[in-house]
Amino acid sequence: MNKPASRTSGPFRWNQVDTGAVISPGERLSWPRTVGIGLQHVVAMFGATFLVPVLTGFPPSTTLLFSGVGTLLFLIITGNRLPSYLGSSFAIIAPVLAATASQGMGAALGGIVVVGLLLIVIGVVVQFAGTHWLEALMPPVVTGTIVALIGLNLAPTAKMNYEADAITATVVLVLLVLCLVLFRGLIGRLAIVASVVLGYLFALARGEVDTSKIEQAAWIGLPDFHAPSFHLAVLPMFLPVVLVLVVENIGHVKSITSMTGIDYDKKMGRAIAADGVATVLAGSGGGSATTTYAENIGVMAATKVYSTAAYWVAGLAAILLSLSPKVGEVIASVPAGVLGGVTTALYGLVGILGVHIWVSNRVDFGKPVNQFTAAIPLVIGIANFEWAIGDLDFSGIALGAFAALAIYHAMRILGGWRGTVAPDHVTEITYIEDVPLTGVEHEPATGVEEEPATGEADRTATEHER
Repeated sequence: MNKPASRTSGPFRWNQVDTGAVISPGERLSWPRTVGIGLQHVVAMFGATFLVPVLTGFPPSTTLLFSGVGTLLFLIITGNRLPSYLGSSFAIIAPVLAATASQGMGAALGGIVVVGLLLIVIGVVVQFAGTHWLEALMPPVVTGTIVALIGLNLAPTAKMNYEADAITATVVLVLLVLCLVLFRGLIGRLAIVASVVLGYLFALARGEVDTSKIEQAAWIGLPDFHAPSFHLAVLPMFLPVVLVLVVENIGHVKSITSMTGIDYDKKMGRAIAADGVATVLAGSGGGSATTTYAENIGVMAATKVYSTAAYWVAGLAAILLSLSPKVGEVIASVPAGVLGGVTTALYGLVGILGVHIWVSNRVDFGKPVNQFTAAIPLVIGIANFEWAIGDLDFSGIALGAFAALAIYHAMRILGGWRGTVAPDHVTEITYIEDVPLTGVEHEPATGVEEEPATGEADRTATEHER
């Protein structure tokens, strides 16, 4: 006989349940089991989150700290009923590398702060006006193009790391593919971190890892903080990232709606704004821009536990990890060869995610409008065209994103005026998340149309054995 569930009320409390096919956001299992689920979320986010500071040169411990703090802020701003973990965004890598090379780390952090501020503004507008204007501004052919060119623009960086140690890079790349095809479930989803860890051990055995800073680092201490600076010359290259982060957040909310059966459309604006607040905070102290993580959707799909209590555990655990300088130095010591192997797949996969947006939304590339909307920006982004106007420096990503928007809307308007372009009939845009190697498969829950006032979702009829 099951123990009766204890009842609580309020958005920041959970109804404790001992069993059930689905654990809704407003419910939780016992605290020991909740902690276990929360630690799974930490493992799931860790591989992708720590790679971003390693690739950009940011302090890993600082990024982990703001990742954890950002997650807790996200839960608070969304009323503690939208399960999500905020990890480092891969979309920010290219502009950060470019800004750091030209103006220093402070300028890159300033760009991140501006990205966060724009997200907050967009989130407020979406909260009151909905997302239809975004779908009109960025139809699938445009969003897919922008996501694709951001990933493919990083190909030279992957090549540079790969050539630093081709043997180790090849071993890591092979391990990554093997992890994906040989393992299922959580291990398969953690192919990135598994291949990096094994590659790190391989590089360590070959004497390629500098362990001196690891030995000198303290076990407990505060992360390194850095202040942002604002340079007009580098800001344009960060603007396309705003569009990508908006798409990622919308995709996350739609995924959670599909999985839980709870309609979260009313929280869409809050989710975008919350990510903006977390990004502003991170950029103000030396962390990376944040985004909702599909890796953690994978954990929820596997466990059927959507409790936000587990995300509080994950956020607090990330904060605790960030308070160990030794952990940060271990992450920072990952050699270039290991990074070269994993980023060869990673950056390419970001590009493929853009292609996936086209395929999912059945973009017709038989139409000249779609052909040129994608073709011209992709060449601009991959070749990294640059254009300086006074103090403004436009890179391949910024120019490519602006070109995608300008070409699509100009051809639509002029073609519509001349009668040479027929109007598109897009009923719904399928969004995806820009976090690689997720492989999430799930079936949507049924029987819930809207979120109850207490935050408790109805159970699905089918029993699920956890």
